[in-house]
Amino acid sequence: MAPRWNPNPDVRTGRHVVYNLHAHLVFATKYRRKAFTDEMLTRCEEIMREVCTDFEADLKQFNGEEDHVHLLVHYPPKVQLSKLVNSLKGISARLLRKDYDAHVRRYLWGGHVWSGSYFAGSCGGAPVTVVQQYIERQKRPVG
Repeated sequence: MAPRWNPNPDVRTGRHVVYNLHAHLVFATKYRRKAFTDEMLTRCEEIMREVCTDFEADLKQFNGEEDHVHLLVHYPPKVQLSKLVNSLKGISARLLRKDYDAHVRRYLWGGHVWSGSYFAGSCGGAPVTVVQQYIERQKRPVG
């Protein structure tokens, strides 16, 4: 039986869950060094797509500049975002240093590519104010 509506492809289902989780992630290079080239960013995107696939997540968008990258990731609720971030940063750092060792050494040292910190923002769906209003307007039983 076909659904009576046009399903949103971002809304996914599991055995006991319906979800639509997106995160905007930003990773900066160590010391904000301008270490990335276009070729390195292309390789970084390939690596991060593979890592996301391993986590059953989807890298929706990727872009960056010489000293940072932005990712839009659609991930399932069983994935801890911090573990996904650690894998994205760790695996990409190891493979980028391996593939571009001579170039990376000019800008970064000590085995580091990424800064220890990162930005993670939830996104997608309704704005928080709309959700708050929706919850406030629920018909709570009296008595």
